[in-house]
Amino acid sequence: MAEDLLITKGTKQEQYESLLPQIKALLEGEPDLIANLANITGALKEQFNWLWVGFYLVKNDELVLGPFQGPVACTRIKKGKGVCGTSWAKAQTLIVPDVEKFPGHIACSSLSRSEIVVPIIRNNKVIGVLDVDSIEQDQFDNIDQDYLEQIIELINF
Repeated sequence: MAEDLLITKGTKQEQYESLLPQIKALLEGEPDLIANLANITGALKEQFNWLWVGFYLVKNDELVLGPFQGPVACTRIKKGKGVCGTSWAKAQTLIVPDVEKFPGHIACSSLSRSEIVVPIIRNNKVIGVLDVDSIEQDQFDNIDQDYLEQIIELINF
């Protein structure tokens, strides 16, 4: 298991390329889901310094807050509500360049300006989401989607 994170400068893609094997090393040999989710959020927050990085897990027909880094967050989100609930309902990654323009956006933090939510799908069922918020508008793109989806695939549920 890696104990230190090497923070890389450069393009977004170069940063992800450096971070991906480090996340793999963090997860290697660790069976505990919560520990792994916590380390992923820590690694992403440290590398990119986003406002908020965290997981919500499906429990009893709601998304329930899991490990995260950043300001306090909404604890429960209904299916189809906000960006996270919509990503869950559609079972697809959502990139929101301006959260103010997303119908029904749930403002857990007034500082959030853009967001990406990646569903965690196992056996054709969404079991959670990775949610990332930024203080910058239009922060996220297909590069983020590609690499965050790769990171999600590393997690053993």
